[in-house]
Amino acid sequence: MPTKPNGDLIDRLHRPLRDLRVSVTDRCNFRCRYCMPREVFGADFQFHSRAELLSFEEITRVVRLLVPHGVHKVRLTGGEPLLRRDIEELVAMVAAIEGVDDLAMTTNGALLANKADALRKAGLHRLTVSLDSIDPETFAATTDAPVPLATVLSGIEAAAAAGFAPIKLNAVVTRGVNDDRILDLVDYSRAGGHHLRLIEYMDVGSANEWQLDQVVPAEEIIGRISAAHELVPIAPATFGEVARRYRFADGRGEVGVITSVTQPFCTSCTRLRLTAIGELYTCLFGTAGLDIRAPLRAGQSDSELAGTVADLWRHRTDRYSELRSQLTSRLHKVEMFEVGG
Repeated sequence: MPTKPNGDLIDRLHRPLRDLRVSVTDRCNFRCRYCMPREVFGADFQFHSRAELLSFEEITRVVRLLVPHGVHKVRLTGGEPLLRRDIEELVAMVAAIEGVDDLAMTTNGALLANKADALRKAGLHRLTVSLDSIDPETFAATTDAPVPLATVLSGIEAAAAAGFAPIKLNAVVTRGVNDDRILDLVDYSRAGGHHLRLIEYMDVGSANEWQLDQVVPAEEIIGRISAAHELVPIAPATFGEVARRYRFADGRGEVGVITSVTQPFCTSCTRLRLTAIGELYTCLFGTAGLDIRAPLRAGQSDSELAGTVADLWRHRTDRYSELRSQLTSRLHKVEMFEVGG
């Protein structure tokens, strides 16, 4: 499959490359069950050493190489990206790349209060905070970490004060865990002017013991919200938009649902993922990545590196969510904290 005349890459299912998600660290200070359950990722778990992680210069080089091939949206993730020392320096480096029109970050918010202003000044455009509940007990149970809910809420307030607006709040909805508190999240997001994204619990990785009966379908989620608030559908703004969005009829904000399980959106997926140690994954549910760190450090030229990535994308056929079954769910997939969700 050739590139388009402007250099954009198209895969075998005619999907363009548009988005790059960069995991800057595999470490996290939370132990959410759907991502890093403590019984698997406990005190003795060996995370990658600092030497194994891509440097800020290496990450910036990869981004710069991909912009001419269609990437214009970059999201910094983890693990928890704010655990990476001097992360605002990377933000400034990526923000300075011509062609990066949208630079975002996803964080759990635990360290956000002290970083929000620096991130904004460094050039970060948008901020997403993972927040599965605003009930302190439910929050503590889902994060399994000694970080109180108030700390995260303070981080969100600091981000708003720094000029991030609207802030996006992501909540993974799991039946029997936090699905009874959906309206609390709705009310909180509306009061603060934030945009809420409710995510169907997915079988990412192999450690979370995912079961289909834990999934709360998007239609059920929207039904519950609609019973309390009139919703009006919003048409997708761009190709590859993953959330089904709705605005509140009273004009106070919007809510979206991400339907990877019940209504897959593989046919419009435009995302490439770079792990903290330099592996490229073409799917969130991938089983193997392509090592780009070795050629980066071996001195390959920009054209050689760009050619490697282009070849990877042109041969891409991933559509895991459309093929999901009991068989595929047992595959040994990359963990969410490694590819950034």
